[in-house]
Amino acid sequence: MKSLPDTGLFKPVASRTEAKTDMTSRVARQILDLEAKARVAKTERLRAARLAQEADAPVAVPKKPAQKRQKKA
Repeated sequence: MKSLPDTGLFKPVASRTEAKTDMTSRVARQILDLEAKARVAKTERLRAARLAQEADAPVAVPKKPAQKRQKKA
C-alpha cells in the first residue's frame, strides 16, 4: 500500500482558549527576550565605560605611613 503525502489536512486544530494561551505565551516570551537583550547591552556599555575611565585615571601611589612620635617623658 502506498503512503499518502502529508498535506496537513488532518492536523489538530487548537481551541480558542488554547490559541489565546499560546499567543500570550509567545508574546510574553518575546518581551522577556527583549528585556534580557537590553539588560546585556546596558551591562556591556557600562562595563566598557568603567574600563575606559579606569584606564584614564592616574595610578595612585601608596603613601608611606606616618612615623609615630614618642611622648616626652
